[in-house]
Amino acid sequence: MTALIIFGGIKRIAKVAEGIVPFMALLYIMVALYIAITNLPMLPEIFKLIFTEAFQFNAAAGGFFGAMISMAMMMGIKRGLFSNEAGMGSAPNAAAASDVKHPVNQGLVQMLGVFVDTFVVCSCTAIIIMVSGLYHEAGFEGVTLTQKALESQIGGWGGGFLAIILFLFAFTSIIGNYAYAESNVQFINDNPKVMFIFRLLVLAMVYFGAITSVPLIWSMADLSMGLMATINLVAILLLTPMARILLKDYTSQLKKGIKEPEFKIDQYPELKKKVDSDIW
Repeated sequence: MTALIIFGGIKRIAKVAEGIVPFMALLYIMVALYIAITNLPMLPEIFKLIFTEAFQFNAAAGGFFGAMISMAMMMGIKRGLFSNEAGMGSAPNAAAASDVKHPVNQGLVQMLGVFVDTFVVCSCTAIIIMVSGLYHEAGFEGVTLTQKALESQIGGWGGGFLAIILFLFAFTSIIGNYAYAESNVQFINDNPKVMFIFRLLVLAMVYFGAITSVPLIWSMADLSMGLMATINLVAILLLTPMARILLKDYTSQLKKGIKEPEFKIDQYPELKKKVDSDIW
């Protein structure tokens, strides 16, 4: 299926992603909301447990507790990056293709995407697991834990439902990240032969990921994302002065009562020298 999509071109990738992603996210959130509503009295205790377990310090535990907190933070950061890609510099490829009047508009949309992905979709999974009470039982972890939690709340079909959702999440993630990578490769070298070889390498890596042990895949992903974040954060720091100018321009227009701020680069000669004329 991946081969059919990526050899079909970037436009087909966009059409497939646009059709699947909203549907799968909405469906998953609706199931999670149903579980949350049917277990409404448990929610205050669940949120209390999450915060107390995350931030409660026990002096008697000493260095061991500190080490556990450090491990929890490290795992949270790594899995958070894997989920929302915040600060990695991958999503701007898609954002740059948007046609907006002001760059800050698109920046706010990108921030909203991180919020929805992390605080909504991921919180849905947390609620499902916490409501089931299976999180403290030995033998359940990862996908298995979530499947068992769903089955305990909505019946035996919950496991199959999650399998379909995971397939959709994984499949759209593959074609989405391929779209980002393709635009990068085209920027470097738009030779058709190079693109063909690149697509074959993508298919090879998809196959490699399907047959390789999960711990190795996680380690490779963590290393790759760490390198991407390091490079991109340096770029963000260098672009901070430009971002401040754009944000100031946006907020000043809002204060003047302009409902749809529009960025006019001619008003900023210092930026016009640095920005390609095809952009603004």
